Amino acid sequence: MSGLLALLDDVAAIAKVAAASVDDVAGMAAKAGSKAAGVVIDDAAVTPKYVHGFEARRELPIIWKITKGSLFNKLVILLPAAMLLNAFAPWLITPLLMLGGAYLCFEGAEKIFHRLFPHADQEVEADMDVGDPVHLELTRVKGAIKTDFILSAEIMTIALAAIPEGVLWMEALTLAVVAVGITLAVYGTVALIVKMDDIGLYMVATARTGFGRAIGSGLVKGMPKLMAFLSTVGTAAMLWVGGSIILHGLGVLGWPLLYDTIHQWAEVVAHGVPERFAGFAAWAVTAFCDGVFGLALGMLLIPVVTRGIGPLWAALTGGKTPAAH
Repeated sequence: MSGLLALLDDVAAIAKVAAASVDDVAGMAAKAGSKAAGVVIDDAAVTPKYVHGFEARRELPIIWKITKGSLFNKLVILLPAAMLLNAFAPWLITPLLMLGGAYLCFEGAEKIFHRLFPHADQEVEADMDVGDPVHLELTRVKGAIKTDFILSAEIMTIALAAIPEGVLWMEALTLAVVAVGITLAVYGTVALIVKMDDIGLYMVATARTGFGRAIGSGLVKGMPKLMAFLSTVGTAAMLWVGGSIILHGLGVLGWPLLYDTIHQWAEVVAHGVPERFAGFAAWAVTAFCDGVFGLALGMLLIPVVTRGIGPLWAALTGGKTPAAH
């Protein structure tokens, strides 16, 4: 009997450790996922364009195909690569993060530049031209999954850098939780956004009350404004997160002047407002300065990418010049 009680005690202890580990994984996953917020917002704002022009009945199947491709990108390709990188070449994580941050700055700045100085993009226009629906669907899904790979690589790298060093399996499990959680959140949101106008039309046609029809009409009319808002927030988030990654990376690599200066400004502002607003004030100043830095860097990168790296890449691969979406 004493042996059985000892065994049960050991099992209870193991269960407590396991429960604590699950809590740790959940906590680390939430923290790591929040670090990738800018990329996640951008992903959710970008993806709806890939179902533009299709019949309503094909929208959700297309999103599901992209979701499966995204999970494959994150879990089968990027997660093992990230763990190998973390184990054998951790010094590469910061430069890779900065490379991803520079991409975010470029993309955000390119969107603002395009808004200020509108110009046609022949490749985008050709992609949006609806031809054979079956071929177009395959092309759109492949394009979405390729774009997702770039964004997923940034998400996984940012998340990995935010996970405290520990047991290998716990780091891998945390990264997997982040991957699955972010993917389901992004594409679940995308599916809701894409079908929102259909829901609105259904309510307009079937609602028994004027209030219900008014809500449906509001959903239909509000979707373009929501998409515009998401695009604006996504652009701001890209510049903020991209600038933050670059500045933090410079500090890690031994050039902390800009990073320290911005945080000193944030502290000064935080001390000048009521205590209950101090945290938000410090964050706002830091995010604004990171965003301004990201915008400036992105603007500098536009000619470098479009006139240098892009044509060189196209010449080496025989393909199209990479462009921001």
